[in-house]
Order: sequence, then structure tokens, then C-alpha cells
Amino acid sequence: MSASEHTSDNESAPSRTQTPKFQDLVRDVIRSHKHEKESEAHQIFREAAGHKPKGVVPQTINPDEETVPGIEHPGSTGVIYCSDRAMANGFSYANSHEWANLGQGAPEVGPIPNAPPRPTSIPVPTDSLEYAPTTGVKALREAVANLYNVTYRGDKASKYTYENVCIVPGGRAGLSRVAAVIGDVYTSFQIPDYTAYDQVLSAFKRLVPVPTALDVKTKYKLDIQQTKKDILTQGLAVILASNPRNPTGQVIKGNDLKELVALGREGTTVILDEFYSWYIYPNSESGYGKSISAAQYVEDVNEDSAVIIDGLTKNWRLPGWRICWVVGPKNLISALSQSGSFLDGGANHPLQLAAIPLLDPALVALEKVALQKHFKAKRDHVLSRLHALGLDVDLPPTSTFYIWLNLEKLPEPLNNGLVFFEELLKFKTIVIPGIFFDINPSHRRNLFNSPCHHFVRLSFGPPIEDLDRGLDAIGMVLRKAKKGGTQNIGYGYVTIPKS
Repeated sequence: MSASEHTSDNESAPSRTQTPKFQDLVRDVIRSHKHEKESEAHQIFREAAGHKPKGVVPQTINPDEETVPGIEHPGSTGVIYCSDRAMANGFSYANSHEWANLGQGAPEVGPIPNAPPRPTSIPVPTDSLEYAPTTGVKALREAVANLYNVTYRGDKASKYTYENVCIVPGGRAGLSRVAAVIGDVYTSFQIPDYTAYDQVLSAFKRLVPVPTALDVKTKYKLDIQQTKKDILTQGLAVILASNPRNPTGQVIKGNDLKELVALGREGTTVILDEFYSWYIYPNSESGYGKSISAAQYVEDVNEDSAVIIDGLTKNWRLPGWRICWVVGPKNLISALSQSGSFLDGGANHPLQLAAIPLLDPALVALEKVALQKHFKAKRDHVLSRLHALGLDVDLPPTSTFYIWLNLEKLPEPLNNGLVFFEELLKFKTIVIPGIFFDINPSHRRNLFNSPCHHFVRLSFGPPIEDLDRGLDAIGMVLRKAKKGGTQNIGYGYVTIPKS
């Protein structure tokens, strides 16, 4: 029997005048569960490889998971787990057009109004069939350095050169290279933030994670003054953050960003994931075309310990190319060359060559304006439709292409992200539950205690048609709960039988 057969809209709650059936009493208990062990959606999550609590006593081994001696599952990122669950519910890449993927962490890749033409072919000269250097093709490194200098450092004496740039095969590869060269240090991170930080902080065990929970009441703002105190009292040596912020859609800018970058001159390394640096939504026409980067506030490119990770994935809307970069002091780049030699071997050689003309500052200026106008219109459309559904966003995004949606006002158990996600799968729609942005490397915390438990992340990266299909599905889930009550919500989810 399929999941949808368990949840017909025609089912209704038992009459108040009838004697409740035993199954109805059980469902009432399920609807008010307060611990992850009482929730089917949460137990499915915990059963996924790598998602069980780590470091608890007694330590247990899942024989279905750890079958190869010495191998341990690190746990999947949110997008991977959600894709796996969607596949269990019938999703495939062959029928993806029937689904609304509001969970994807990638922008639409086709043409958008007033943007330069999309690349349709790439040359493959014979020399490009050879390995590229682990730091990347020199001409591309020069193009990256030039773009940062033109955009952010026109008035600075210290300029980036190719020696300050390392080309990497994707943002996570860049992050992994950086993590591999960091010593045994306390590393500050924030909650919520990008899901892959969880796996990085778990896999690279020399990094000792130190969390800071951000609060919607302060617009998820990182308190720079408190961070300075934490550096002194906790010995923080590294600060890791996305900026603009995934998943909240907020951004550190102006004096706050200037003070954060300044910490790199005071003995702390600041690592900023800037993949959404173009997705800034201005309030006036004159604001279009501006972007955000720590590079604007670096004083000396070789002395300031400020590390920037970015690439073609989001801003240029070319996620399939896997051409990204790390920008920082020369000494860091030489270390990344060494870590890249054993981690990934370097980025695709022909695509590096094809990327060079895309970094022309004049072309970039056109791309920025077109992207910002197009994605701001999509953001406003999604916010309007959510409002019509009674789902007002606590803090509308001013950047990225994500909406951090609080479900607390919905009835239990629909008010937690995992259940909301599972219910949407029945309507062929994917979102990302908020718990994946709770960077919790040991996975020990009861998921119901997570500050991200009542949230989901919605992406307005896909084309508008996909967004509307997903928003229609959210409306159907809400109407189902309103019409039949929540007794048919929170259970009956599809699982893949163990072989």
C-alpha cells in the first residue's frame, strides 16, 4: 500500500459522541509527541546511515550500516537525505519534471531576462587533456584575482594576484582542502548554517567545534563583540560562516563585516563561504549590481587571515561545472595545493579554460543585475503566496535564494520540519527540514530540542513553474490538515525494506 493510500482526505476524526477507537487514541498520543523516539519521521531519519548519535555510552554498531571494518558513515547532507527519501516515495531523475524540488541548493540554470547568453559548448584543446595543476590553471587564477581587485579593491594598495587563488572542484572540495590544513584548534560555527559544515566538522577531527546559536529576535545576527570575547575566553582560532547566510537569507555587511574581517589581523582565521555574494536584493533601483565580499575589508592580502570560498556554482548559475576557488594569503594557497594533491587532484582542466572569459568584469556586471532582478521577483512571488496560505515568514530573506520558514503556528505534528517534509513528499514536493542546518557534529541532541526543529528551508532557486507547483502542494497539505484534522498526519511513511 502506498503512503498516499493511508491518508485520504475523506478520512475524518471520530465524532465526539462516539466511543474513541483504540487506534484513534494511539494517534492522539502520536500527534503530541515530544521526543524523537515517539515520531515516525524522526525514527526514519535516525535509521539512515550515519545519523545515529555518536560518542554515547554504550557505543553500538549498526550491523546493516558498518559492514566494512574501519569504515564509518559520516552522515548525509540535507539535500542528499531528502533526495533519498523522495526516491523512496517515487521520485527519479526521469520523472523529476513531475515533482517540485523546493529543496535544491542550486539556482535555475537556463536563460533569464537580460542576462548574457548561457554557455552551450566548450573547446577542448589537446593541452587541456593533461592534468591541471592542483592550484588550478594560472590564467583562471589571474582572472579570479582581477575580478576581486576590480570589484572590491580599487582603492587598496594591496592587490590579489594569482598566488592568492586556488581553483578547486566545487565549494565542498575547497572547504575540505582548507579543513585539512587547519591544526588542532577550536573552530567557531553558528546555528543555523550550511548543512555540509556538520560533515566537515565531524570528518576532520582536528577541528574542535564550538557552536553559537543565532536568534531570529536579533535577525540571526552574529554578535561581533561577543565573538571577540569568545576568542579571548574560549581560545577560538578559526571562525567558519556562510555569508550571505544559508539558510536564513540574511547577510553580514557594512561595519559588522569589516569588524569580522579585522579579526583576521588579530590572530584568528576567518573563513567565509561567499557562494551567494551576488544574491543581494536592494530596496531601490540604484542598488542593483552590488555584491558582498570580505575582500572589500582585507587590508593586506597576504597578512590578513581572511579566507574566501566562492565559485561558478551559484552566482554564475553553473553548478554542474564544479569550478570554484579559495582566495586568501599566499601561504594558505601553497598549503591547499598540498592538501588538494591527496584529496581531489584538482578541477576539470577544459572547464577551467572555458571559465576564464566568464570572469570578465563587464560581463559579470550584466549577470549580477539580471540575476538580482529575476530572483528578487521570485522571492516576492513566493512570499506573497506563503502569506496567502497563512504562512508569514518571520524574517524575509534579503539575500540568497532561500526562505527560512517557521512552522510553529501549525498544529502538531505538522509544526516540525521532518513531519512537514514527509507529508509534502506525498504530494511530490521536496523541502529541507530545518534540523539539517543545526550543525550538530555528534548527532547526540534530541531532535525535538533543536533550535531548528520547527523550520524548513524553501528554495526559490528553481523556475517559477516549479515554485508554484510546490506552493500548491503546501496548500494541499494545509487544507488536508484543516479538513480532516491531524489524526492522519505523522505516520504511514514509505520506507525502503532492508534486504
